[in-house]
Amino acid sequence: MTTHALPAGSSALPADGRQDTALVTGLDVRAANGSGTEAFWQSLLQGRSGIGPITRFDASGYPSRLAGEIDAFDPAAAVPGRLLPQTDRVTQLALTSAAETLRDAALDPAELPDYGVGVVTANSAGGFAFGQRELESLWAKGPRHVSAYQSFAWFYAVNTGQISIRHRLNGPSGVVVTGQTGGLDAVGHARRMLRKGTPAVLTGAMESALCPWGHVAEMTGNRLSNTDRAEDACLPFGEHAAGHVAAEGGALLVLEGAASAGARGVTRAYGELAGYAACFDPPPGSGGPSGLVRAARAALADADTEPSAIGAVFAEGAAVPELDTQEAAAITEVFGPHAVPVTAITSLTGRPGAGASALDLAAALLTVRDGVIPPTAEVGRVPDSYRIDLVTGRPRPLAGDAALVLARGYGGFNSAVLVRRTDQP
Repeated sequence: MTTHALPAGSSALPADGRQDTALVTGLDVRAANGSGTEAFWQSLLQGRSGIGPITRFDASGYPSRLAGEIDAFDPAAAVPGRLLPQTDRVTQLALTSAAETLRDAALDPAELPDYGVGVVTANSAGGFAFGQRELESLWAKGPRHVSAYQSFAWFYAVNTGQISIRHRLNGPSGVVVTGQTGGLDAVGHARRMLRKGTPAVLTGAMESALCPWGHVAEMTGNRLSNTDRAEDACLPFGEHAAGHVAAEGGALLVLEGAASAGARGVTRAYGELAGYAACFDPPPGSGGPSGLVRAARAALADADTEPSAIGAVFAEGAAVPELDTQEAAAITEVFGPHAVPVTAITSLTGRPGAGASALDLAAALLTVRDGVIPPTAEVGRVPDSYRIDLVTGRPRPLAGDAALVLARGYGGFNSAVLVRRTDQP
């Protein structure tokens, strides 16, 4: 593992010894601006964007022609040949990331009890590119030319299933479909599995739907940027924000109970998942309180943490003025005006559905590990009415040992996760 070691004489177990403490003992990232945890982290700290023209297909006839594509990914180098014709690109990315995550955690499932490692992932698109190819075969050649693998390769749960089979992870499994909040909701569900007795869970989210069919589906939300200038494509909280860009990627992690980590001799971890909460927005027009505010406060309460202890907020950063206004108001309501540094890394990665919140969570864990907040891309002037302290230009030191991740999804989903450094009492 590449994480920071705990101080001499300490262990991964928290001072209170609670067995339900959830530690992140393995992590891997796949993103447009860097694949592999440390490559991704360095790209964030340097403010390097992965947004550019779509190359996966001819997008010249589409209003939105930019995306966050993962370059230099060769599935044949990481996925067995027999699986290549069975799987969509999103599953190939997930299988690659799962292997790296288990390696990073030094976790051999055979060394844990039977059914000792579960899998829960999130996905909001499924295997779109695989499905498009099979539909084209159906229309052009007839049903005899449709692959039998289509029966599962398109499915939201396929990443969980293929990871479980490939690595013999026979513990409880599941899949979460909640839009962009999915990356946080999967981890929250994984923590429930730990509390019910499962020693460790491989969890997170991965997305890849950069094909014509997937792109058209994304455009129906009317939230994609139509500019051809990558530097102007995703400007969360900027006064000229006009949409975000589609992307692929995500992050997977090993969430492990403190007792399991201690028994394995784990002496370092990325951080502790200390708080999680999720809720729905109130019905439109009801005048009810913001769901994002309730989720943030519930996650803080779950972690028994005051707002003043949070050193950074990882915002959804929709780059849609109405949504940015709502999120800024929620952050201000919870923390106060300009009271906490805010960053939005979707400005550098694009927005890969459920994978976006998983990337935010990975960045938050690296932030508490290294004590530094990665910057948002340069977004220009931030309206005074937002009253937030947006980190731009360069990294900023983290004050304290905790960070809060926020996410929202279509249909009123709201989620929040609080992570903190493990070498603090």
